Amino acid sequence: MTDLLQLEAPALRDRIRSGEVSAREVCRTFLERIDSIEDRIGAFLTLRADEALKDAAKLDERITRGEDPGPLTGLPIAVKDIISTRGIRTTCASRLLEDFVPTYDATVIAKLKQAGAVLVGKTNMDEFAMGSSTENSAFHPTHNPYDLERVPGGSSGGSAAILAADGVPLALGTDTGGSIRQPAALCGIVGLKPTYGRVSRYGLVAFASSLDQIGPMGRSVADVAMLLGHIAGPDPRDSTASTREPADYLAGLDRGVEGLRIGIPTQYFPESLDGEIGDRVRAALETLEGMGARLEEISLPHTRYAVPTYYIVAPAEASSNLARYDGVRYGFRANPAEGSGLGEMYTTTRNRGFGPEVKRRIMLGTYVLSAGYYDAYYLKAQKVRTLIREDFRKAFHSVDLICSPTTPTTAFRIGEKKGNPLEMYHSDVFTATINLAGLPALSLPCGISREGLPIGIQIIGRPFEEQLILKTGRCLEENLHFRENRPRLAVDH
Repeated sequence: MTDLLQLEAPALRDRIRSGEVSAREVCRTFLERIDSIEDRIGAFLTLRADEALKDAAKLDERITRGEDPGPLTGLPIAVKDIISTRGIRTTCASRLLEDFVPTYDATVIAKLKQAGAVLVGKTNMDEFAMGSSTENSAFHPTHNPYDLERVPGGSSGGSAAILAADGVPLALGTDTGGSIRQPAALCGIVGLKPTYGRVSRYGLVAFASSLDQIGPMGRSVADVAMLLGHIAGPDPRDSTASTREPADYLAGLDRGVEGLRIGIPTQYFPESLDGEIGDRVRAALETLEGMGARLEEISLPHTRYAVPTYYIVAPAEASSNLARYDGVRYGFRANPAEGSGLGEMYTTTRNRGFGPEVKRRIMLGTYVLSAGYYDAYYLKAQKVRTLIREDFRKAFHSVDLICSPTTPTTAFRIGEKKGNPLEMYHSDVFTATINLAGLPALSLPCGISREGLPIGIQIIGRPFEEQLILKTGRCLEENLHFRENRPRLAVDH
């Protein structure tokens, strides 16, 4: 049944719905694959193998009765462990929530269940989504299937790694400053950060509320397009969710790019960019040009302020959102010395419960919001954020899409950047601008380095133009044949 592991999600779904293969057999095949590789990758924090098989068997019973269980019938899916799942542990990869079991499903989880998907487990991540390597998990790091000594990216590293190793056909991640796209690039899979508001955030544990977005991850553009269509849409429980109905994102994927105007921002090809990445991305752009697209050099002049702006806005929002973890209402509670007061309990709980990176960002955020520094830092950062948005608005007057590298480097070695936060933050240099501007962006693989590591290209669009982004990505994907460059772990089934 090895071929089941390699099918695109729409084709696999069609086989299940037609009765050619059972949902239980598909689930069992992927679970066996997970069992054979998980000890080397460390992609999961919670694996629900027995429960998933039971869920799949129930879908088979419905199919036998002539019912249609939904448009994602029987497809195994992994979900980043920052999205609430009723009755299933949701830890955010933090000791503070190690034993936390939500009493409700996030909107995206409810939609997945309604569509007939089978949840196989919750994936590893950087604690509270704060990181670019999945080394900041309180439990264990995740390893890149292309090189087990390297990171998978972050913070959605568990979802990206298990996809790259053919452990699931679909996954969900979240993206606050690049946390879907960066691991997608480093693991050679496809990941979409939707327009802010395109997908409900209800049930997403908040990091930075004005930046966070749940998004689909898959092994092909078609996988991502199909999944987006079933998680997007209005939600009365999320005031930031758009009232626009989602499109059929699978429709029109093969229409071509003839006449499309693609902007190439000079600021996204700095001298510091890894030479191989620049070469592969430019070659991919030439491929699009050969298919009839027009390439135009553009400028996004405030790009150089993106990382400092992001690392003021995001920590400021995080310091507010994470104040709820006080050891009183839910989650971990430390027991301070006898006779200590409430304040000591708060301090002890947070000191023991939060990891170093989370503490660093809380302190940074609290500092920029404090009296005497608010105007100098946070208010100024919000003004620069407006300038970044304006850069994109002006650029989209003359182009339809913008393309760039997804990351400045390929996957780095585990531990290589952990002691240098500023160097780690630089991983977000090409992705954070998109969150600050609220735009949609897709990362897909466009080549392989001499060391055998994936390289990603980023396609950025106007708000709510995910369909155009996906169509362009599909054209590129079909011409680059990246799936031939699969990791050894994925080839050796």
